[in-house]
Amino acid sequence: MKKIINKPENIIPELVEGFVSANSRYFEKVLGVNGILYKGRRKDKVTLVIGGGSGHEPIYSGFIGRGLGDASVAGNIFASPDPGAISETAKAAHAGHGILFVYGNYAGDNLNFDMAEEILQDDGVKAAHVRINDDCVSAPVERINDRRGIAGGVLMVRLAGAACDLGLSLEDTKKQVEHVADNLRTIGIAVSPGQLPGLDKPTFELGDDEIEFGMGLHGEPGIKRDKMRPADELVDVMFSHIVKDMPLKAGEEVCVLVNGLGATTMLELSIAYRRVKQLLDKAGVLVYDADVNSYATSQSMGGFSISILKLDEQIKKLYDNPCFCPFYAKEGKA
Repeated sequence: MKKIINKPENIIPELVEGFVSANSRYFEKVLGVNGILYKGRRKDKVTLVIGGGSGHEPIYSGFIGRGLGDASVAGNIFASPDPGAISETAKAAHAGHGILFVYGNYAGDNLNFDMAEEILQDDGVKAAHVRINDDCVSAPVERINDRRGIAGGVLMVRLAGAACDLGLSLEDTKKQVEHVADNLRTIGIAVSPGQLPGLDKPTFELGDDEIEFGMGLHGEPGIKRDKMRPADELVDVMFSHIVKDMPLKAGEEVCVLVNGLGATTMLELSIAYRRVKQLLDKAGVLVYDADVNSYATSQSMGGFSISILKLDEQIKKLYDNPCFCPFYAKEGKA
């Protein structure tokens, strides 16, 4: 597959340069590393730093702004940023009230962000983390801490930004975000593989008439390979896995995200959301808000995911906080 790049070794610096220069009203680069700062970040709260491997844009690089991340750090394609880049970006963004890291639950990210925390703490900066682990089929419930983070990271970053905006201590902010993670579930499917810049093979093999249920954001194997089905049947299977893992009761409220993986059209995503809404209506579950878009992508992978966030008054307060970046925005509610 053709990719519009220059030299493969320059992809990430040129990505960051392009993000910053196209959005220079809002962003600035961290000197010496592939980190990006939100220029309008508040100085009276916990600082939220997000990041991970590149190739999933606009998350994470573009999800900094008002009510979102204060800074992001970009790793190589599908690879964690290094501890030095993470710690230097965090120091550049820090306003004196501690750092909260939010990132996907992958071995490389866990190792490198943990090391960055240690660097900061050795320098007298308080730091903590919450790992995104919303993929409900990547590990059984008794190993929930082994689950990987996928498109639910969009909601996690948004609500983590809101929690920071409350002006709470680092410890209390972390607890708020952990509570969000406990009430968030996602499942994805792939209908075609992605293609990484600089490589001549797709990320995985999938037959023209095949789909993969539970596929990870990098092309990690799912739970079942099956034949292609109509959209409603795909959504029915995905929805059943979510509600088995996180039961929903009539009268409860949820927020829904239907996220495209890079090559899936808004037409297809809208048809998928239509079925999700029908299933929630049938169960008597109320949709407080919904979003249909491609925020957490995997280059040119075909497919989509469904994320459901179960609300209570605490989470709803966070969700109602306004947020804005060039790639994502929500108005607050009175």
